[in-house]
Amino acid sequence: MSDLTHNAPNITALFAPKNAVLVLADGAVFEGWGVGAAGETLGELCFNTAMTGYQEILTDPSYAGQVILFTFPHIGNVGCNAEDMESGAVAAKGLILRERITQASNHRAQENLQSWLTSRNVTGISGVDTRALTHHLRDNGVQNGVIAYRDSAFSEEEIKALQAKAAAASSLAGVELAEENSTKEAHQWHQPLWQESRDQALDLTIVALDFGVKQNILRHFATRVKRLHVLPARSTVEEILALNPDGVFLSNGPGDPTATGAYAIPVIQALLQKRIPLFGICLGHQMLALAAGCTTQKMKQGHHGANHPVQDLDTKIVEITSQNHGFVVADDGLPEHVRVTHRSLFDDTIQGIALKDAPAFSVQGHPEASPGPHDSHYLFDRFLEQVQRHRTACAA
Repeated sequence: MSDLTHNAPNITALFAPKNAVLVLADGAVFEGWGVGAAGETLGELCFNTAMTGYQEILTDPSYAGQVILFTFPHIGNVGCNAEDMESGAVAAKGLILRERITQASNHRAQENLQSWLTSRNVTGISGVDTRALTHHLRDNGVQNGVIAYRDSAFSEEEIKALQAKAAAASSLAGVELAEENSTKEAHQWHQPLWQESRDQALDLTIVALDFGVKQNILRHFATRVKRLHVLPARSTVEEILALNPDGVFLSNGPGDPTATGAYAIPVIQALLQKRIPLFGICLGHQMLALAAGCTTQKMKQGHHGANHPVQDLDTKIVEITSQNHGFVVADDGLPEHVRVTHRSLFDDTIQGIALKDAPAFSVQGHPEASPGPHDSHYLFDRFLEQVQRHRTACAA
């Protein structure tokens, strides 16, 4: 049996006894059928509204420590392949699905999602009323949950023990997760976007500080510039400057920006003082804001999906964006030298800033959009145009 059909749903399986349970910190219990590897996993639940890109979502390092609730009911229909990874491993702690994993049906599929999850020891649950669970998280906020999956049903005593485990787990507030999801060694990245070449790459050197970077972000830069250096999260100012960067990128990543900022903010502030052009995405956006004197706060549910409308306040253009964040830059106490450039049309939260006294800007959403729409791709070009202007001004 091929990888594409292995573990595909069948009529007998649809009537099999439920063998998995999801237990929330507030005591709510959802029963279903296990997917992926049998076992137990714990993490902070968040719901993602994207209709495509489940493989990219599961391998996004920004989801470290989280269990993903997919609101789209049919997951697995395009299978998995080696080209759609956003990192070297599954970052999410687990997944929650409405329907059983469907059989892969796509010409690019190399493996069925079920076998892909099993081989990576990822535990999930299907058969859950994801609409009810999404409403529960929307009304009560994000919280920890435990998924347990085995061959037999769970007793009342075992479920109570799982409830206690979920309730006792700490939240992601104050947790530093970037370093363990960052590259361990400095390296250059050369792979461009899929089916793109580097023939028109600019003669620029960009340094990417990796706090848990998505590979499609690196592909965007590698398509546009000749030299892209990726450095570990804890790199020093001296290590960055030794590469003579024309600009520095602050990547996305997981965890609380104030925790990662304990070591990253002094580096960012030193780069600002040297007036090196900076561009941040997601966690990088939040840490640029912190370095500029802003504050951040944890959100009730966060933004996770590929359908979030954001307005560019300069052009008044509305972009549909890909989002994945549980923290946000606070409006209260914005310093005078920080200008808000983008806002969410869902809840009016800050989605982008620019500094008035330094060549630096950042956005909360994911312009590389993997998965998601391509409306915000221009931000990579905007950054490189800023880099070129700055280099020209310095040479004059």
